[in-house]
Amino acid sequence: MQASFINSSPTFSVRDIPIYGDAVLAPMDGYSDWPFRSLCRALGSAMSYTEFVKVEKILSRSKEPAKRLYFEEAERPVTFQIYGDDPDLILKAALRVQAWNPDIIDVNMGCPAKSIADRGAGVGMMLTPLKIARTFRKLTAALKVPVTGKFRLGWDKSKNYKLVARIVEENGGSLIAIHGRTKEQSYSGEADWDAIAEVKSLVKIPVIGSGDVKTVADIQRMKQYTGCEAVMIGRAAIANPWIFASLDREQVTPEQLQKTVREHLAKSIQFYGEEDGQRLFRKYAVQYLLLKTLDRESRKEILKQRPPGEFLEMLDQIYAMTAG
Repeated sequence: MQASFINSSPTFSVRDIPIYGDAVLAPMDGYSDWPFRSLCRALGSAMSYTEFVKVEKILSRSKEPAKRLYFEEAERPVTFQIYGDDPDLILKAALRVQAWNPDIIDVNMGCPAKSIADRGAGVGMMLTPLKIARTFRKLTAALKVPVTGKFRLGWDKSKNYKLVARIVEENGGSLIAIHGRTKEQSYSGEADWDAIAEVKSLVKIPVIGSGDVKTVADIQRMKQYTGCEAVMIGRAAIANPWIFASLDREQVTPEQLQKTVREHLAKSIQFYGEEDGQRLFRKYAVQYLLLKTLDRESRKEILKQRPPGEFLEMLDQIYAMTAG
């Protein structure tokens, strides 16, 4: 997939790293693991963002960071996403993971989960702009790789996205990804594309817009409306990873569906082992096969534990039904 870009110009660059393409899989906790992320990258996602990793976990003896930050060469450019609330610990963790050879390191300042935001990390960091400035100053001075930031509009009581955008740029950040919702909105309501356009007009570094990109047409619509260099696609990509190959879900052939399902399941088993690989794949299978249209009993049958051969046989039966 990436080879087709060799003779064309990059869409934009993150400092000195060329990016080919204008649609990127958003980092999603519990979803953008290596099996799914690498699949989306092969389908045409312009770069890879890992699931976020807590800086304290990186600095501990936990094996979780290595699993979350695993990637293969074909995925480059790869962005490691980390989060924390202490600039010194964020720097220490960033220096440690830089040794694992990512192309870019991103600071998550957008996660709205209460357990993260209420302790000053994720979108909680937006309440302390000076801490953001210190963090970016430290990271950009010490790291060899570009440093980027992903954030939201802020909190309802403090929509300070314009200030945060300027802080990221002024303290050496190389790219901004902005989700057009506040902390309180989480993933509900409409994303504010006007706010994304405001951020784009304020800074000279590239901007990736995020929120309510559900179809192939939405990609160009957001780019034209906001002026941003690229868009990030999160929840819509879980049911339709083919969006990165410029296909809306109804354009995906039964053959393409079957190929992707088999490939994803194989990667999941390869990465997590047979039992966990199957279990973790099922949440994607429900989305891929549009199983919301099936009755509850049929869905429960699919989500039951079974040997891989039997599981694939059952998926083939469902595939035959959906193809018919």
